[in-house]
Amino acid sequence: MADTVLSLDKVGLTLAGNAGPVEVLRGITLEVPRGQTLGLVGPSGSGKSSLLMLMAGLERATGGQVLALGQDLTPMNEDQLARFRRGNMGVVFQSFHLIPTMTALENVATPLELAGAPDAFERAEAELGAVGLGARRDHYPGQMSGGEQQRVALARAAAPRPTILLADEPTGNLDTATGDAIMEMLFGLRDRHGATLILVTHAPDLAARCDRVVRLHDGEIAGEGLQRAAE
Repeated sequence: MADTVLSLDKVGLTLAGNAGPVEVLRGITLEVPRGQTLGLVGPSGSGKSSLLMLMAGLERATGGQVLALGQDLTPMNEDQLARFRRGNMGVVFQSFHLIPTMTALENVATPLELAGAPDAFERAEAELGAVGLGARRDHYPGQMSGGEQQRVALARAAAPRPTILLADEPTGNLDTATGDAIMEMLFGLRDRHGATLILVTHAPDLAARCDRVVRLHDGEIAGEGLQRAAE
């Protein structure tokens, strides 16, 4: 039986709003086994991205418990969370979050350097080659298209060989053809590195490729299913 890489128990998230506290997530209980590809779907404002951020330790739960690889993220401070992510998680954002003053190679090498990898630039170059950007290694984000920037972001997330790869609307800012290419690369990274993949998406084609889909509505799990249970 597959072991669990993420476990959420009655997790809640309440944020301050102009009109008072807002319950973004309520009573989320969810387990993700190692190697599974999980899609988080639901209408805008349902809490999908907030749930992903909780899983990544980029948002702190205001109730319940979040366990990642057996470690309780809930009591960790920002430095502890950053160290945990650095060693175990890769995060891909819809808006790329590349450092504009760094080349593609430097952007991908940065998390490896922070982790103390002696071969940071060699590994970064290999990852850029894997996403078809070996020839763009010395280009800055402003010199690249949106699709190319997202490929750099994918390479950066995958370079440290994370156990858990999280992606927030990875194709949301891209045209259909570029989005399809990014989707292929994302699943290719999962297969190459054996990571557990969790992604937020509005794209039916992307959700359909996941092993399991969890639907959120108004901050709660509204339903879920195994997409490829019959295989």
